[in-house]
Amino acid sequence: MSTTQSERLRELLEPLVSSQGLDLEEIAVDAVGRKRVLRVVVDSDTGADLDRIADVSRALSAKLDETDAMGGGEYTLEVGTPGAERPLTEHRHYVRATGRLVRFQLAEGGELVARILEADDDGLDLEVSGVKGRKATTRRLAFDDITRARVQVEFNRKDNEKEEEA
Repeated sequence: MSTTQSERLRELLEPLVSSQGLDLEEIAVDAVGRKRVLRVVVDSDTGADLDRIADVSRALSAKLDETDAMGGGEYTLEVGTPGAERPLTEHRHYVRATGRLVRFQLAEGGELVARILEADDDGLDLEVSGVKGRKATTRRLAFDDITRARVQVEFNRKDNEKEEEA
């Protein structure tokens, strides 16, 4: 997708997504055979349930139908939320990932897997699991020290077990 088309689509669609209380995270146009697929990824601090996705999908479809932003050819519109292991690229992503386990690629080299306890304007307070029975420790990580970060999927989170016992 050309930068010009991407920018035009973002300018056209972002106000509609925002009016639904969501953030426009990503836009991608892919060729699938002779058709094109416009993928729009949305999210919010409280998440996006199926009803909100359906509402924003209808609004985006109507707006695209009344413009020539996608040109004259056929296309399919797909609206969804970021995947479970999505990369964290914006400050709001880190805030939304509070309490989640994240794999960080560090600017100094190496990686760190830790749980986000809190995110502020300068960086993150993390809980780093202890090794071989040792207690977890806390660590401060500045955003400048992070080259990449991705949420990790957890199937058996210990905190959930403690809450169920209480």
